[in-house]
Amino acid sequence: MSAAPRSVVVGPAIAPAVLVCAAAPAFFVLQVPWVGWLLLALGIGAAAWLERGRIAASTPSLTRDLSLIALGLLIVSVIPLAAELDNLAMLRFTLALGGAVAVPYAVSRFVYRDRAISFPWRAHRRWGRLQWGWLVAVLVLGWAILPFYFITSGVYQNWPVVDTPDLIARLFVGVGAVGIWDELFFICTVFALLRRHFPDALANVLQSVVFVSFLWELGYREWGPVLTIPFALLQGFIFLRTHSLAYVVTVHLLFDAVVFGVLVHAHNPGLLPIFLV
Repeated sequence: MSAAPRSVVVGPAIAPAVLVCAAAPAFFVLQVPWVGWLLLALGIGAAAWLERGRIAASTPSLTRDLSLIALGLLIVSVIPLAAELDNLAMLRFTLALGGAVAVPYAVSRFVYRDRAISFPWRAHRRWGRLQWGWLVAVLVLGWAILPFYFITSGVYQNWPVVDTPDLIARLFVGVGAVGIWDELFFICTVFALLRRHFPDALANVLQSVVFVSFLWELGYREWGPVLTIPFALLQGFIFLRTHSLAYVVTVHLLFDAVVFGVLVHAHNPGLLPIFLV
């Protein structure tokens, strides 16, 4: 993955980006849609005012890129994100989350014609000892921390009771699918678009605001942000180091495998006697 080009001065450009990213907590934490709509409108309007006649230029456009993020947020915001496992809920999640990735990608490629969004599945080098070591560390840290978080805070109750093989299977599929989507949207879409205009560290902080807000409505509440903020930032950092969607997805799926196990354990004490809590 090549270095992201910077097309505008960070100073004035940061305000529209902050407004657009702040729409995520309005949608998913406060759950006040009109505030989210207002923030998106103000952010894109401010970006258009800053760029004026340069929006249609061949160089990266802040207005166009923020509009793609806004489009994805709007699509996700049309459904409730409470975890449910019935057929209708899973279909609703599939259409909304899938659309939040596919529609901005299609608009970028076929309307804006700037290929701002891509999904670099593999880097052209093998994973080293550090990468393999981190995969092991994710499992160990998840095993040690997640049961304490989910059970002592009671947030496991934000997920439905899974006490039959069918429900357990649905939970497994749902947790994994959402985990993959997280990386497609927050890293390969939001983070990638922001990197075209801002330093990597700043873009990573902004994408983490969107990432953590989504996870909050999904169920990671109480003191969950103490875990989800570092996780979101680390995923962005890891993507910068590895240039590999496959790797960040693997990290996320390992983390989610522990989440799945903890949820099954919390709803069925004794079924998975592998946790300390």
